[in-house]
Amino acid sequence: MKAIVCEKPGALALVAQPEPVRRAGEVKIRIRRVGLCGTDFHIISGDQPYLQYPRVMGHELAGEVVATDEGSALRPGETVTLNPYLACGGCIACRRGKPNCCTHIRVLGVHIDGGMAEYICVPEAAVIPIADLSLDQAAMVEFLSIGAHAARRAQLGAAERVLVAGAGPIGVAAALFARLAGAEVSLIDTSAQRLDYASRQLGLTQVHPVTDALPAWLAQRTDGDMFDCVFDATGNAGAIEKGFDYVAHGGRYVLISVVKDAITFSDPEFHKREMQLIGSRNATRADFEYVIDSIRAGAIPTDRLRTHAFALADMPRVAPELLKDQGSVLKAIGSF
Repeated sequence: MKAIVCEKPGALALVAQPEPVRRAGEVKIRIRRVGLCGTDFHIISGDQPYLQYPRVMGHELAGEVVATDEGSALRPGETVTLNPYLACGGCIACRRGKPNCCTHIRVLGVHIDGGMAEYICVPEAAVIPIADLSLDQAAMVEFLSIGAHAARRAQLGAAERVLVAGAGPIGVAAALFARLAGAEVSLIDTSAQRLDYASRQLGLTQVHPVTDALPAWLAQRTDGDMFDCVFDATGNAGAIEKGFDYVAHGGRYVLISVVKDAITFSDPEFHKREMQLIGSRNATRADFEYVIDSIRAGAIPTDRLRTHAFALADMPRVAPELLKDQGSVLKAIGSF
């Protein structure tokens, strides 16, 4: 079968590999769509903290069932998406119903080889039927679930003032699900191009670039109080640290980004505000199912989220181009 391997930072190759052999309890999937996300770009660039090379990337996946155990509820030919967060089932996080932060988690495309290949075998528990969603929509469920999980972690209330820092795929996903929860959402980014797209195409109209004028705009948006909840999806340590300043007294700060750097903040300011600092990692099956229901209900504009499409066999050529022009890329989806 064909597979895309990131052999080392900056080196992608289309290779031939043996098809995987399905074991008991697994489902063999024919991959049809793979979405690219910030994690994949970090892998290519060499700054993903949890990865060893070489690696078959790909965790935003859609495909068709090829083979299952006898008696499985899944049917050959059925269209599915995959939950790429493979948990151990026995650690303290799993026992507490938080497999998304399992102590022994294996993420497809990061800790183990992922779905940027024609076939993959995964535990049946990781396979989620999508019924009437399209393959492109199915490939978007994972990144949207990251945003949905973050919004759920924040326990947002109606009409709360929310700020999302970072207008890439994850930030946009958090903004969309915060809006769906009834919050008043503002979005900031260093890229005016990304903000313009979010405003014109996704209806996230309260946007502002990160400039010297930003603090005054944030104060004006909140009558000087700052935000009930701030989400960081920048992937930048300096931006994460600055975000502490944007949280209102009694507010919450949700960190979706993962960076290699240590993060520091002012302890007096943190305590003065009685701020809640919340980590949000990955997503659960419940988040996936909520996203699927939201797409089916027409609440998420998936037709405007995909900005680029390409053949996965062209990934070694396409990836550098996408890296150079990330301002125009919201969601790129490759197909086999």
